[in-house]
Amino acid sequence: MESIRKMKVTDNLETRRFRDEVSKGCPVRVAANIIDGKWTTRIGMELLGGKKRFSELQRALPGISPKILTTRMNMLIEHGLVTKTIYPVVPPKTEYELTDLGQNLRDIILAMAEFGKAVSDGAGEQVPAP
Repeated sequence: MESIRKMKVTDNLETRRFRDEVSKGCPVRVAANIIDGKWTTRIGMELLGGKKRFSELQRALPGISPKILTTRMNMLIEHGLVTKTIYPVVPPKTEYELTDLGQNLRDIILAMAEFGKAVSDGAGEQVPAP
């Protein structure tokens, strides 16, 4: 019985290694890693309306801490989805705006909304393939 368990564990480890290796360059995985978490899509939705200051984003996203907002904004900037413009005034004025690449979030968010509605409406029924 012990050898069977070891075999299953080994198979699971090998399967995980294979899956991880195959999916390293997977575009779906890259996209999922970027939009992961509850805040990224909500930030994207806010910025689809145009430029926003940090304080405007914070007010529009009740419950988000300044640290999380800063972390998410920096990640979106790093991936080229958002630009940050700092104006040399007192007090400092900073604006965030979606780049052309970031504008693609609109299609992703709409697709997620449609999928979520289909799942909610179907309550367990299968969603038809596109």
